Amino acid sequence: KMVDPTLAEMGKNLNEAMKMLEDNQRKVEEENEKKYARKDIPGPLQGSGQDMVSILQLVQNLMHGEDEEETSQSYRLQNVGEQGHMALLGHSLAAYISVLDRERLRKLTTRILSDTTLWLCRLFRYENGSAYYHEDDREGLLKICRLVIHTRYEDYTIEGFNVLCTKQPVIYISAAARTGLGQALCNQLGLPLSCMCRVPCNTMFGSQHQMDVALLDRVIKDDVESGKLPLLLVANAGTPGAGHTDKLGRLKELCEQYNMWLHVEGVNLATLALGYVSSSVLAATKCDSMTLTLGSWLGLPAVPAVTLYRHEDPSLSLAAGLTSSQPVEKLRALPLWLSLQYLGHDGIVERIKHASQLSQRLLENLKNLDFIKTSVEDELSSPVVVFKFFQEYSNRDQTSHAAQASTIQHPIISNERHIYDTFNQWLGEQLAQLVPASGVDVVELEDEGTCVRFSPLMTSAVLGTEIQDIDQLVDCLKMKIPVLTSTLQLREEFEQEVRRTVGLLYIEDLGWPGLGVVRYNYHSEEKNDDKQEKELEKINTELLKKLNELESDLTFSLGPEFGGQKNCVYIGMVTEDLDVSELVETIAATGREIEENSRLLENMTEVVRKGIQEAQLQLQKANEERLLEEGLLRQIPVVGSVLNWFSPFQASAKGRTFNLTAGSLESTESTYVSKAQGTGTTPPPTPTSSLAKQRLPGQKAFKRSLRSSDGFSETSSISHCDDLEKMDQRPPALSLGQEQGPLETEKPEEQKEVMQAQTNPEDVHSAKPPPDCARGEDQASAR
Repeated sequence: KMVDPTLAEMGKNLNEAMKMLEDNQRKVEEENEKKYARKDIPGPLQGSGQDMVSILQLVQNLMHGEDEEETSQSYRLQNVGEQGHMALLGHSLAAYISVLDRERLRKLTTRILSDTTLWLCRLFRYENGSAYYHEDDREGLLKICRLVIHTRYEDYTIEGFNVLCTKQPVIYISAAARTGLGQALCNQLGLPLSCMCRVPCNTMFGSQHQMDVALLDRVIKDDVESGKLPLLLVANAGTPGAGHTDKLGRLKELCEQYNMWLHVEGVNLATLALGYVSSSVLAATKCDSMTLTLGSWLGLPAVPAVTLYRHEDPSLSLAAGLTSSQPVEKLRALPLWLSLQYLGHDGIVERIKHASQLSQRLLENLKNLDFIKTSVEDELSSPVVVFKFFQEYSNRDQTSHAAQASTIQHPIISNERHIYDTFNQWLGEQLAQLVPASGVDVVELEDEGTCVRFSPLMTSAVLGTEIQDIDQLVDCLKMKIPVLTSTLQLREEFEQEVRRTVGLLYIEDLGWPGLGVVRYNYHSEEKNDDKQEKELEKINTELLKKLNELESDLTFSLGPEFGGQKNCVYIGMVTEDLDVSELVETIAATGREIEENSRLLENMTEVVRKGIQEAQLQLQKANEERLLEEGLLRQIPVVGSVLNWFSPFQASAKGRTFNLTAGSLESTESTYVSKAQGTGTTPPPTPTSSLAKQRLPGQKAFKRSLRSSDGFSETSSISHCDDLEKMDQRPPALSLGQEQGPLETEKPEEQKEVMQAQTNPEDVHSAKPPPDCARGEDQASAR
């Protein structure tokens, strides 16, 4: 068949443009030019115009600019496949089709709209439905609300908002719905916020993310009795946070009882295309309307969301904006029409099925992991998996918390909740960084707190997630769990050690994912707070630098960029073999060393300054004395020279030397007399920290020695080393035929006596040896 040359050229240009935009390899010359000439700064419109290649190159530079290069690890562009090219081609075709004549355009748009609506209704089991295609996923619900208002208020088209004053409309939304959804609806509809009613979720029975049906029934009865008009109920088939589904069957019965409209939205609606659908989700096919977000489910870029609804009056649908008489408006469905044909029914079902298998694979692996708590609606099939790290008190320390029965009953108190939220926030960020293809993210839930969420229906088609990515995610999770448990267990011990150590101040920061926060507390007699604050910052900064220079597996930092404490050392995650006492002792000793060095430098600076001032005064005084000794005549230029030639003046050399150790000025007369410079007193040694704990070869700092587990205590090892040193200091045994040398003793008087005994051999036999020497001879003979 012949192909329209315009369509062929359009497809060719699209392929070339996508190839150019997806090519991230740029030449070195272009990168160097970008450093000096920013392309994203707005400039004047060129009069001569530019060609397509230059314009696409500009778009590429804006897409992959300098800001994205700096954060290349967290930046990930969606992988646009062939089906994505079809969706993008749809936008180009829509612009081309819009220039057709009106009759041909009407026939084409009607065919596209009817085909797409029929396919979607059959695919998601929604019989006799109509479709509204919209860019914003909230716009469909907004048009449905207008449709219901037009239906329930017959004179709304004529009288407008005056009709609403007779009976105030009420829209019911679950407390687990999207944030800001109710306010957005009220703003767009022109209704007060009192028309929006948030229905709480279950607290006693059922899922805590499902709407409380019994409470909703009572609220509706109270609104009816107070003269209000229940208008619409928004339910969830997969809440935005945990992915739970409301009891749609009971909610539908309640809506029929009070003549209300039931609208359903959520990610779990995608499972309606599968062969097996849970009964809770299958009940959504009986609702009055539902919103589908096919772009994220199928990995299609720039395709509209679809709202399927059932209504018999087309005039009211037209008044609400659900249908349009303009053919161009119907072309919104064109990208989706092309993409659905490209994928086919089997391709669509396979993508949704693959996402469900990924979530099931992860859920099965999480069941076998300790300290991981899952929150799923259905253990057999749950499209969204939410999990968190949680360690019971009984697992952490059974002995210390045995008496606190009430605490075990309610382990999550305020501080405990904050700590777990912080740790799970860190866990989610680490997993997302290590396995970016998994698409995990961090979610805040009202009851569970901070959790890690895996929703493959929203991410797998876009990121191309596979089974091996899930296995890699589980492996990374297994590596992080011991780190979390060890840090949580040693956190309290670290706090106690710091509080017991003089000079250290423990800073409680519940938002820091790590061992803890410590500050070296600098005490100064200075009353100037600014100077003391600068000195504190200087010491803690130097302390952080020295700690990072140590060979250890710990991470020391200044803390988060925003919201952290100032002048502190933040310690990150740790392992179970950490020696907390050694760590705290090292921090304290290093801080003291830095403080003493700082004070020594300050004292020396002050001493030098005073010495210089004193030296200046003494030199000035010496000059005055020299003038008096020389006389006035010698100061006259010509006369002084003649006088000095006839009668030279012998002046004594008087100099000064500055003793840094004593901090005083001294005369140089002794230096000129002895022709040598005096050494003075020995300066005090520079304070050093005694932190050098003997470690095994290859063992890093702050690690507990493996030998300690074999009953090898530090006191016994130290005493044993001292005995070995004493044995090395003893003299060797002497034979009878060898000449006996002087015995090494601690007192010099005893050595003199031994030397006298050896030089006078006649007295050796006549006089008694000293007691110490006798004992030395007895020890030698015994050896």
